[in-house]
Amino acid sequence: MTPARRLRSIIAGSIGNLVEWYDWYAYAAFSLYFAQAFFPAGDPTSQLLRTAAVFAVGFLMRPLGGWLLGRYADRHGRRRALMLSVLMMCTGSLIIALTPGYATIGIAAPVLLVVSRLLQGLSVGGEYGASATYLSEMATREHRGFWSSFQYVTLVGGHLIALGVLIALQRIFLTDAQLYAWGWRIPFLIGALAAVTALWLRRGMHETQAFMRSEDAADAPAQQRQGSLRALARHPRAVLTVVGLTMGGTLAFYTYTTYMHKFLVNSAGLDAHTASVLNASTLFVYMLLQPLVGALSDRIGRRPVLIAFGVLGTLLTVPILTQLEDVRTAAQAFWLILAALTVVSFYTAINAVVKAELFPVEVRALGVGLPYALTVALFGGTAEYIALWFKDAGLERGFYWYVTACIACSLLVYLWMPDTRRISAIDRDPV
Repeated sequence: MTPARRLRSIIAGSIGNLVEWYDWYAYAAFSLYFAQAFFPAGDPTSQLLRTAAVFAVGFLMRPLGGWLLGRYADRHGRRRALMLSVLMMCTGSLIIALTPGYATIGIAAPVLLVVSRLLQGLSVGGEYGASATYLSEMATREHRGFWSSFQYVTLVGGHLIALGVLIALQRIFLTDAQLYAWGWRIPFLIGALAAVTALWLRRGMHETQAFMRSEDAADAPAQQRQGSLRALARHPRAVLTVVGLTMGGTLAFYTYTTYMHKFLVNSAGLDAHTASVLNASTLFVYMLLQPLVGALSDRIGRRPVLIAFGVLGTLLTVPILTQLEDVRTAAQAFWLILAALTVVSFYTAINAVVKAELFPVEVRALGVGLPYALTVALFGGTAEYIALWFKDAGLERGFYWYVTACIACSLLVYLWMPDTRRISAIDRDPV
């Protein structure tokens, strides 16, 4: 494949990934405004707990999405799986945008909200494994860490666009009353339209050579086993490694991204507008760090980078979150959050390529997607709910120690695992 074709395919895959993650994060970004629309009247923390619970329910579908679309990607190609995932995300966004509120249709409103998040959970669960596999297989060996880091560039980019839409609606186009009444529907309509565009772009993507070679090399019975759980079971060490290396990283990521906006409002006492600007500005710098860390892993290896995250995350999580409780200025909050996100970069920039390098081509998308999605559902998807539960119980700092303990467990995995850059399964794909 020529460098130009490789670059076009990587860009097309990345843009689709950006749109999907915009749709996913629009829920978190606007939950402060639509919580009262989908649930009966109550105190704000109670309504936020319910929307956080629905957010967590969406994560419960991610393992199923990781299995279904991972299996599909391993059997029918990465390109087809990526097109299917963006179609499901589009449908979920449309449901949220068009569903009447609780005052109009009663219990049907939260039920439809749950249905939409289940569908989006399927989409994101499958997107991660297929996208990580696609970018890792498309990249050259020398720059695999750099190119695969763009999965998190676009993931964070989607989050930033969701926040950008929120800030634009807050500051320029709508009043708070309009946002609470109907303005929160706008970002979901934007997401549905963008997903249609992403679907068109993904139609022009090239399939990876690794998958095409595996189809040529496989006989009929072996082809039937591609992407099966039985085939995945032949790689128990790789599966457990994915679970262990993901646990602390995903919890830290969702703590400092998705939950941080609510933390700044409910715990640090900042207003919603300031919290949105802080979240967006720190995420922008964090996004720019991903390719730098990915390129660093191409030079020094994946394992040293992961160990850096594990050590720094274990030592700094409690001090950073404790100081954030008592920040007096937005500048103080900015530097504290950015310090935390810089540490998290040592996990997020390379976690996709590390997982892809653990599995052979015939089970790679499933191996990357399913154990990752299970771990994210248990730790990342519940981060916001557990944090709010600790706060509601008057034990907020217990959550800080919970995050620290999970990162420490992942650190043990980083110390034990081999450096996947040296033993990459992608380099052993059928030729």
